[in-house]
Amino acid sequence: MLSRKNKLLVMKIVSLFSVVRGYNIPVIVLAQYLSAVFILAPEKRALSVLLDFNLFIIVFASSITIASGYIINSFYDSKKDLINRPNKSMLDRLVSQRTKLQVYFALNFTAALFAFIVSWRASFFFATYIFLIWFYSHKLKKYTLFGNLLASFLAIFPFFGILLYYYYKLPLYEIENHRNDLAVIFTHASFLFILLFIREMIKDLENIKGDLANGYETIPIVYGETLAKKGITILLLATIIPVYFLINVYDVGYMDIYFYSCFISLIFFGILLWKANTKEQYLHLHNTLKFLIVAGVFCIVLINPAVLWHGKKLLLTANF
Repeated sequence: MLSRKNKLLVMKIVSLFSVVRGYNIPVIVLAQYLSAVFILAPEKRALSVLLDFNLFIIVFASSITIASGYIINSFYDSKKDLINRPNKSMLDRLVSQRTKLQVYFALNFTAALFAFIVSWRASFFFATYIFLIWFYSHKLKKYTLFGNLLASFLAIFPFFGILLYYYYKLPLYEIENHRNDLAVIFTHASFLFILLFIREMIKDLENIKGDLANGYETIPIVYGETLAKKGITILLLATIIPVYFLINVYDVGYMDIYFYSCFISLIFFGILLWKANTKEQYLHLHNTLKFLIVAGVFCIVLINPAVLWHGKKLLLTANF
């Protein structure tokens, strides 16, 4: 049996895990590696991508920067979360605000230091990312629409780090040769951005009470729930554009199955959105979007599913 002191230590570790949303980090790591293998560097051997030490540093720095971002977000949102997420908030409060800040600075210092191993540009990239996360959490997230836009952008920002890693050294004429690949990458990113933007607006509908009590100027508070739903509906319709290009114009292998399924799911999502009027219903919609986003990560392998049944051969010899 654990002593009381050890039990408290375990609870604090669990609390810190909850604060940094440790359950999200493996998904982020997987998303970055799958994106590198199947989208950003499809001409490279999979094994060379997986064993690329500099890429590992970038993914590692991204992961701990995102974890630190959750910490600073929790730090500034502690009062709001007491209303919107009372159970999670009580668990998170087992770790003091001082300890959270100490871990926050330690993670950020580690991210910038490790990124410097790759290059000073990588270190500058993560320093910029760290500053933007802090500025968003401290100032911008309270403001109408702009906070939603920046939150969505920050969620996909690490993928631009990997993009720059593979492309910034290429001469201009070679980048021209990769124009189609870049078009696919940015179309994927735009689709993900729209889903994340919708998710942020759903969170605003879900968290009206806490936001109102803490002076947040979200769209549902300033303009009402109906206008917020109209905005989300427009965004749902906007997904047609990247989905069309990803299915009919670019070659994404069997991943078009995901985009078809996702598009159909978003139709039902829109219907349920206009019927929703309680926190629980908005939470259900929020979780639906999270599922679609996470499913999209795993479905990246559908771009070349042969890797699933010829994994060793493809890892060692084949080009995608």
